[in-house]
Order: sequence, then C-alpha cells, then structure tokens
Amino acid sequence: MFKFFDKFRPSKQLLKEIDPNNVPKHVGIIMDGNGRWAKKRGLPRSAGHRAGAQVLRRITEFAEGIGVKYITAYAFSTENWKRPKAEVDALMDLLLEYLKDKEQLAGKRVIIRVIGDRSALSDEINREIDVVEEYTRGREGLTLYLAINYGGRQEIVQAMKKLSEGIREGSVAPEDLTEDMISERIYTDEVPDVDLIIRPSGELRLSNFLLWQSAYSEFWFSDINWPDFSNRDFTRAILDYQNRNRRFGA
Repeated sequence: MFKFFDKFRPSKQLLKEIDPNNVPKHVGIIMDGNGRWAKKRGLPRSAGHRAGAQVLRRITEFAEGIGVKYITAYAFSTENWKRPKAEVDALMDLLLEYLKDKEQLAGKRVIIRVIGDRSALSDEINREIDVVEEYTRGREGLTLYLAINYGGRQEIVQAMKKLSEGIREGSVAPEDLTEDMISERIYTDEVPDVDLIIRPSGELRLSNFLLWQSAYSEFWFSDINWPDFSNRDFTRAILDYQNRNRRFGA
C-alpha cells in the first residue's frame, strides 16, 4: 500500500503504530515556509513554491494510503495579494501550470475541488479549475480542497450573505437561525469539520484558515519548512493526533 521511496519515508515500525480506526477524516494543511526554504538556499521564492507544490502531491497520496478522506490545503490567502507583484504572478503561473498537468497536481485517484473567492482569479485559471474539477469528479480517492484566494472570515461573510438573502425572501426566519444553517453555506459544506490542522515553519497561528470548521480541531505545529515536510512528519502528526483525548467541550 505504501509505495513511497523518498529518503524521508516513515519506518515500517512507525507505520504500524497508526491506528486505522482513529485516522482523522479531514486534515487541514497550512503550507508555510516555502519562501524561507528558498531563501536559505539562495533561490527565488518561486522555487520554494514549486517545491512545496511537489510536496503537496506526495503528502496527498500518502494521506490517502493511511485512510485520510479529505485534505484542505491553504494555497493562496486573501491576504497574499499584498505580496510583491512578481511573487504573486509567479504563484499564479505555477497554479496554472499545475492545473493544466492534472496528474502532476495530485495523482490519479484524487478528487480536486477549489474553494475561495474565484472572482479575482484570471479567466484562464477559472477555466482550468472547471476542467480539473470535472476531470476528477468521478474518482473514488481522497478529496483535495485547494483553498485559493481564501480567507476564513470572508468565507463566513459569504455564508451570512446567503442567509440574508433567505431572510429577505422570507424563506428563512431570523429566530430560526442555527449553526447548521451556516455550516451548510460554507465552502466545505459537504465534508466533516477539520479534525487536524498541520502548520509547519514555526508559526503558531491559524492565519484566517478554516475558522468555522476548526472549532474543535487538533493542531500540530513544527519548525520544518513545508518543502522539507516528509511522509514521516505527516505520520508523526497523525500519531500525535491519535494520542490526544478529543472531548469536544464535554
């Protein structure tokens, strides 16, 4: 089942420690540290983003192999437009390149969905997103949600706008509003809330990622820059998750 031969692969003993009955269904990943990884090597930041994209495919395939059903990967935030234009342009070019190379993006079994505000993306990128989503729709593997021009606050605002429309039209009564009504109107409405959020690179914050879905998430932080993140690191995050007592406020 585990056909991974990178030098950072987990040992067979480490893999045996995973409880297949307690694997998180939904994992969120904040792919942080690409720029720092590149800077340490005297490379342009775009090289770090390219290396990070390759790691995402490897981790996605590995995650499916151990039973993860959904991954949401923070690819480009609503705040990332503030970065230098050259870096933003390079990120968009890389995104377009990977969307066009569907197998390179996430493998042959993975279903791909894009969440976020697509209105700011180019027509070409939006066309390729539609093509990729339709191309992978009938697959039976893990579902990879790519969060592009995504922000947790923006997601909640758009959900409330949808609810406001219902109130204005009379199909929703304000006194009947529930949490489920909001959950049904966010981008990830078809999947369970995120069980585990992984953030490498040494930062200890959510950065506007999956704010609604992470109410009872477990967090796993490390100092590893994302391009150096290995299957072994992912395995350790899973094992750490399995050793926690999730009480959901009880």
